[in-house]
Amino acid sequence: MRILHLLNHTNRLNGHVHAAVDLACAQVKLGHHVAMASGGGDFDVLLAANNIETMLLNHERRPAVLLKSLGSLYRIVRKWRPDVIHAHMMTSALLAWPVCKSAPIPLVTTVHNEFQKSSILMGLGTRVIAVSDAVGRSMQKRGISESRLNVVLNGTIGSARFEGKDRTPRHLDSPAIIFVGGLHPRKGLPDLFTAFDTVHKKNPTARLYVVGDGPHRDEYTKLVGTMDCASAVTFMGAQDDPFPFLLGADVFVLPSHADPAPLVLSEAREAGCAIVASKVDGIPQLLEEGRAGILVPARDPAALSAAICSLVANPQALREWKEKSQYNVGYLSIARVARETLEIYAAASRQVRGKRSVQA
Repeated sequence: MRILHLLNHTNRLNGHVHAAVDLACAQVKLGHHVAMASGGGDFDVLLAANNIETMLLNHERRPAVLLKSLGSLYRIVRKWRPDVIHAHMMTSALLAWPVCKSAPIPLVTTVHNEFQKSSILMGLGTRVIAVSDAVGRSMQKRGISESRLNVVLNGTIGSARFEGKDRTPRHLDSPAIIFVGGLHPRKGLPDLFTAFDTVHKKNPTARLYVVGDGPHRDEYTKLVGTMDCASAVTFMGAQDDPFPFLLGADVFVLPSHADPAPLVLSEAREAGCAIVASKVDGIPQLLEEGRAGILVPARDPAALSAAICSLVANPQALREWKEKSQYNVGYLSIARVARETLEIYAAASRQVRGKRSVQA
């Protein structure tokens, strides 16, 4: 099969980009021809090394630019002749829809950021992929028919992004609690800081490491500076490969207020961390409904601190939850994601062929 992926760019530190790159590389390993049209970025070298053709396609949201990009996409499709186009963001779906209609070619879209109002435009796809059951339910409520929706739960194990990387655990002072992600309000970091202030008072040796960056970093740094636990919190900044930090940690915490299906949970489970996370969106599904990690209510620092304390104050409980993180962890492989996605491509192709035969 010839598969053309569309996304805004290929830069690091963007979850939907990581997911698309992982998927494209896994599809090549399964014997398919894959190309990616985007604004370009950090992963272009990795894509080329995995025999994925890269093409520049400007996704800037200005009418004149988009009109020009639409013409460019028509030319790409005529020359490369994909069997399916897979759009990963709203702008990509808007560009692909008229091209797929005129070809005709099946358009598959993936809803990565369901919390954005514009995600309803992903319904332009012949088939729509939701990255968790929660996202699927949300999209149905927004008018996407169940017959066109498929759920493919995110997974990262076996990702080409990690091939050849140093797997030596980073030394972190134990008990080491870690957060990895963007420093954005929906990630609930103020809840974590409030919870950790309580944890540190009860367990003075506990340390919190914050791996990631974002527009609220200065605000969060100042907030922590006012707390008693300030000296025990380290802001590590963004890391191209956070996996060694996860390997060196004891407890991974994700206090999100909204999170469709965070890739980092797959990585934290593969690293063998004990996990505490909010019971929102796709997080319970990624944690096997609590079998592979402790689930707590979102926006509840007291419950969060109690869960963390139950681990750092009890070495046996910490060991048990590290072991529990491995429950059914193999399901979170990128190979499984690729296989399930290919089945959806086949269904979308049959659907388009069926429409053509009816029209004929």
